Amino acid sequence: MKVKVLCRNPDDYVRETTRDIQRVPRNYDPTLHPFEVPREYTRALNATKMERIFSKPFVASLDGHRDGINCMAKHAKSLSTVLSGACDGEVKVWNLSKRECLRTIQAHEGFARGICSRFCGTSFFTVGDDKTIKQWSMEPPGYGQKEEPLNTILGKAVYTGIDHHQTEGTFATCGQTVDIWDELRSSPIRSFSWGVDSFSCVRYNPVETELLASCASDRSLILYDMRESTPLKKVIMKLRSNTLCWNPMEAYFFTCSSEDYNLYTYDMRRLDAPVKVHMDHVSAVLDVDYSPTGKEFVSASFDKTVRIFPKDSGHSREVYHTKRMQHVICVKWSADNKYILTGSDEMNIRLWKANASEKLGVLTAREKAALNYNQKLRDKFQHHPHVRRIARHRHLPRAIFRQKRELREIKEARSRKEQNVRKHSKPDSVPLVTEKEKHVVTVVE
Repeated sequence: MKVKVLCRNPDDYVRETTRDIQRVPRNYDPTLHPFEVPREYTRALNATKMERIFSKPFVASLDGHRDGINCMAKHAKSLSTVLSGACDGEVKVWNLSKRECLRTIQAHEGFARGICSRFCGTSFFTVGDDKTIKQWSMEPPGYGQKEEPLNTILGKAVYTGIDHHQTEGTFATCGQTVDIWDELRSSPIRSFSWGVDSFSCVRYNPVETELLASCASDRSLILYDMRESTPLKKVIMKLRSNTLCWNPMEAYFFTCSSEDYNLYTYDMRRLDAPVKVHMDHVSAVLDVDYSPTGKEFVSASFDKTVRIFPKDSGHSREVYHTKRMQHVICVKWSADNKYILTGSDEMNIRLWKANASEKLGVLTAREKAALNYNQKLRDKFQHHPHVRRIARHRHLPRAIFRQKRELREIKEARSRKEQNVRKHSKPDSVPLVTEKEKHVVTVVE
């Protein structure tokens, strides 16, 4: 015999306390909700509008330098510590959580050209126009003691950049040559040159730690292996590259910032053409840095803007600018993936949010759930015209807006001329050159 019994469990519909929200029974049967997609579309549209309303990326400004910021470095172990070097040779150590300067060191005469932290975080290295490499303790001197470097190396030429090995006590400098140094020796253990006048940047690969890459003045990017006595290969481009940065998650990929307003992501196994050309800047790109996830990178430009690019996208997803910010010389992405630091001509270091609309501080469980739900809705309807238009729109300064329009007209005119030449020529006499292939001259091995 079958007996049907009504069972009502109070836990299903009674609040635990009077402060809790009322429990509402819901039936998720899609036949009972015929207007679910239109309702979700409206929510996605509203979520996109709210995201743009709450996009306030600027966090803080660190002022104290008396000349333009020329270089910056992240502390290897501490999230809140940042090092900066200025054009007057002054180096400052900053605490980001307190937004104050901890130390000021007159490190060099002339420009401070490069700065990097040791892998263990106990000291840092600086190079400058006075042809010296100096190692400084991360700890401030005791009361009454003078600020002195732990070690000073006097070189033969001006050094323009420095980077430290990820796990060993060696570092690399660039100037007239690329030199590999041991911390315990006063002369380089290895020097690389490939018929180049000077180098502007050198970077260790964070994954394959024996590999290096450098930007040279003859428009080339050169790859090195510390275990070899000669460079591996180089790619010569149409215009000079200023800096480069390795992808911290994918060992083969690096991105370089160029004088032709673009950034180029290369696969070191195939250097004959870049994997992706990143366009949007309207002046020379001066610096680039990857996020710790390796999915995005940030670029600093002479056009007074900072742009954030997804690594596999040709156009930026975000652009930051202020009325006061001048030419942005250097940029860093914080190791917790939340903030971006920029150093510019007008002597300020600015702190920005990596996600412009992110709420800072502690979030409740309901806030997190609402944010995740809104993000899923935006992802679901991201290709709908109204949602896409609102999500993509960015207000630009008038000068940059006009330059961008002018560059677009120039590019369209060139494309139109090329099509006309091809149309009135013999078949296959005018080859079709892709955008990626246009910017590479040759690869030398």
